[in-house]
Amino acid sequence: MDHEIALKRLQSLSIWQGDIITKPLGGGRTNLNFTVRDESGTYVARFGEDLPEHQLLRFNELAASRAAHAAGLSPAVIHVEDGLCVVEYIASKTLDEPDIGADGMLERIIPLVRKCHIEVPKHFRGPALIFWVFHVIRDYAATMSERGSSYSAKLPEILQICEALETAAGPFDIVFGHNDLMAANFLDDGKRLWLIDWDYAGFNSPLFDLGGLASNNSLTDTQEIHMLELYFDGPITADLKHRYFAMKCASLLRECMWSMVSELTSILDIDYAAYTAENLDRFQNAYDTYKQS
Repeated sequence: MDHEIALKRLQSLSIWQGDIITKPLGGGRTNLNFTVRDESGTYVARFGEDLPEHQLLRFNELAASRAAHAAGLSPAVIHVEDGLCVVEYIASKTLDEPDIGADGMLERIIPLVRKCHIEVPKHFRGPALIFWVFHVIRDYAATMSERGSSYSAKLPEILQICEALETAAGPFDIVFGHNDLMAANFLDDGKRLWLIDWDYAGFNSPLFDLGGLASNNSLTDTQEIHMLELYFDGPITADLKHRYFAMKCASLLRECMWSMVSELTSILDIDYAAYTAENLDRFQNAYDTYKQS
């Protein structure tokens, strides 16, 4: 959906009180987003269809968003219709990578992540998905092969790495994961943090969220160990550390393949090739370190 069609659709909604003022809201990699202000307040409108090639189904995103609000993590859902969701606007700062590693920030973030893992499923209604990164990688590989991706020659090696990482990352505990802990999905209103954008939410290993949090936000080795000790309430064992780093590598590999598939399928104006290259470097660095450990 382009901007003009989206704006016309927003104007036609019956939920608004008086005239509305809309502004594009950047940052979405799978959605077209706007802020909307009417006489009653300010809201965020998110346009997005199902993206089955990414295991992204909007019914699941909506259920997770509502459960996360009930758990006190996320803004309220105001209005939903086909391909459109309107939520409360939170007056806040959107975090960036340096914010995640700033002094004292992990002490604020990790309780939020743990609350997601434990409290959100208590409020979740209806069918629920599992986000199994190793299945996602295998499915991405099949999609890339079917569509003649320029990265197809890499797929046999990728699938071998995926199998080895799946073995190394077990045994698995299962929690309810956010599964996309980019800095931009944390909001700071000056008093508390919020967690938003539940596109990929689903049951998963907690190590996936932790690995994604570290790799997406360029945490240092020291910060990474501190993050794990905060989450697990104390020193971590060598076995847990090994399983964690395997899952972190899988998280990075999935992010690479997300971008590779997006190069084939997305119509959004995003330089996915550059994003692929960036994440391939991140994955290779992490995987080389993992193999040496």
